[in-house]
Amino acid sequence: MNLNWQEMLFEFFGGLGIFLFAIKYMGDALQKTAGDRLRDLLDRYTTNPLVGVLAGILFTVLIQSSAGTIVIVIGLVSAGFMTLRQSIGVIMGANIGTTIKAFIIGFEIGDYSLPIMATGAFLIFFFRRKILQNVGEVLFGFGGLFLGLDLMMSGMSPLQQLPSFTDITLSVSNHPLLGVIAGTVMTLFLQSSSASVAILQGFYAEHLISLKGALPILFGDNIGTTITAILASLGASAGAKRAAFSHVLFNVVGTLVFLILLTPFTLYIEWISEALSIENKMQIAVAHGTFNVVNVILQFPLIGAWVFLLTKLIPGEDFNTKYKPKHLEEDFIEESPSIAIGQAKEEILRMGDLSVQGLEKTFSYLKDRNKNDADEANQIEDAINHLDTKIINYLVKISSQPLSSQDSNRHLMLMATVRDVERIGDHFENIIELIDYQDEHHFQLTEDALEDISEMFELTISTVKKAIEALDLNSDQLAREVAEQENVIDRMERKFRKNHFIRLNEGLCTGHAGVIFVDMLSNLERVGDHAVNIADAILGKRV
Repeated sequence: MNLNWQEMLFEFFGGLGIFLFAIKYMGDALQKTAGDRLRDLLDRYTTNPLVGVLAGILFTVLIQSSAGTIVIVIGLVSAGFMTLRQSIGVIMGANIGTTIKAFIIGFEIGDYSLPIMATGAFLIFFFRRKILQNVGEVLFGFGGLFLGLDLMMSGMSPLQQLPSFTDITLSVSNHPLLGVIAGTVMTLFLQSSSASVAILQGFYAEHLISLKGALPILFGDNIGTTITAILASLGASAGAKRAAFSHVLFNVVGTLVFLILLTPFTLYIEWISEALSIENKMQIAVAHGTFNVVNVILQFPLIGAWVFLLTKLIPGEDFNTKYKPKHLEEDFIEESPSIAIGQAKEEILRMGDLSVQGLEKTFSYLKDRNKNDADEANQIEDAINHLDTKIINYLVKISSQPLSSQDSNRHLMLMATVRDVERIGDHFENIIELIDYQDEHHFQLTEDALEDISEMFELTISTVKKAIEALDLNSDQLAREVAEQENVIDRMERKFRKNHFIRLNEGLCTGHAGVIFVDMLSNLERVGDHAVNIADAILGKRV
């Protein structure tokens, strides 16, 4: 038997490449269209696990990526925006939502893949409106899914003539654990459960494997996809690790249950396929959907037990500083705008405390290069951005109410102050990126440069602390001290820049390292500017 292996491999791997690209391209386009709004909805409407399941389904269907949903969930848990209990519900929903792709692939749309891609390309290249271009990208990726799948199936079909391949698939059918391992490894390799399931649909459609052999591979595909969550949780908080491993636990337990019930589950899929005249690719989609829906039904009542178990298995203090707003009570806005303004001030003070913590973590990262410090600083910066949005929205709502002259001044001052605090977070994030860039390219700062930057860092942290304290106490004296310290920071920056040029001229410092040093000084100087902005607002408008 002569098989054209080159043609088969070229078609299969070329089709796989197109399929993987199409999945990512379509998912990215969907996230560009509605990703930020969806993330906000995910954050807002996951008050309990049941709502979380529904949110996880909707979110995953809309962005076409369960991995994307779970990575966002892990980020929200890590930053303290979502509890482990809520996250497990969303992760369960994401597992159901991801099955939609298998159902889409189950429809015979391959004949229309090229015109769909042509329509998408037309919208991308001939229209300027962003929304139409995004729709074009979705269509182009959608068509690419089927083009890639058709090429993979075309490459695989000759394998049914190969006796040795038939023997392998028969062995998998007789040993379900081998199928689970094969599915897990395939998904780990491809980094996409959708691609693994699509390949399985192609194998089954071409009669290269039996249904009883395909189902364990399908279970393994679900286990393999958990690697994305595990990778996303590395270096994150204990809560994030627990959320990631809840995804593993969910799919492993589900696989064990369905392996025990493999024979009746196979008979069920055969029965429903015959009753509804479902063709082969759609049978795998139905099996995929049934596995995840039944898995959620079985394990949903166990969420509390999983939370307890994961907390015991993954010990450690959860990095959860309660980043959600504590003081922004909506009822005060209409009942007493003056009290509402005071509530906004309290939240800004919390935000200011976080900015100090972020600066301290960044300084520790500069000195010790402990990656955990950088991760915590980045989480804090994410929390500052979140609070900034919530506080601004709250203050905007207050502005629609009738305010006294004094309250109006307080309101305007807080609107300006919250932006200054948010910008402090941006600057310590910039410094972290500079440190990472320095390490990545092996640029070394001299001991003198490190001493200079450390001195300026300590004074900058002290100045921000004093600015936040001045805001809290409404102290003119502290505000004036902030202004004096900021003048010292400005003089330091000029002096340390001069020191740098001297070292550069003497050949003690490289140009690349010097650029990083000067950029760090600039960011610290800008932090000082924002601190003095807060102080000036206090001196100009009494709170």
